[in-house]
Amino acid sequence: MQALINRLRIKLNQPLPGALAHNLMIPKLPTGNRVNFKFDKAPRKGAVLILLYEKEGIIRFPMIQRPLYEGVHSGQMALPGGRYEESDGDLEITALRETHEEIGVEPAQVNILGHLSEFMVSASNHLIVPYVGFSNEIPRFIPDQIEVDEIIEAPLAQLLDKGRLKEKEIITAHGYRLHSPYFDIQDKVVWGATAMMLSEFAAIIEDL
Repeated sequence: MQALINRLRIKLNQPLPGALAHNLMIPKLPTGNRVNFKFDKAPRKGAVLILLYEKEGIIRFPMIQRPLYEGVHSGQMALPGGRYEESDGDLEITALRETHEEIGVEPAQVNILGHLSEFMVSASNHLIVPYVGFSNEIPRFIPDQIEVDEIIEAPLAQLLDKGRLKEKEIITAHGYRLHSPYFDIQDKVVWGATAMMLSEFAAIIEDL
């Protein structure tokens, strides 16, 4: 894992694939167009974390399944993270704080390597920075009882397996029928904004 970490540290400080990778996972309407969301307010800032660690000889990263609720991301797979708070000071702190709140990983256990491209989550009007970090310890996960329905320890190899890149029709919380690419990770459907961010991460790993 250390060799991967060393190469990632360098790669994340170079030009990133950004939209070229994001666009591979865009959900579309039957017309072939994207859903166009409009908001009166400026987007809220936020951050998520891709946390790499090694367990049983396999490099993994945690993902969460959101519970069912009255919201646009109901029941979806996501990376741990959330909204920026003024007390955070910067978005790296947001990613660490929210990861601790949602899955119980202490910030001191996380070594941040860098971040991916800023990403606009149009469905919820959030501008997200995905951070990448690693832990030398196997995290002890404690799911938040309100925000997290399940924690998935996703093998990195499954993200890179082209056989797990699939497509299906998805009906959103807004009632849209979308034709969406998705990652089949641990038998979970990872689509939408999370899949688009992970697509960039996969492109970076594949280029190492």
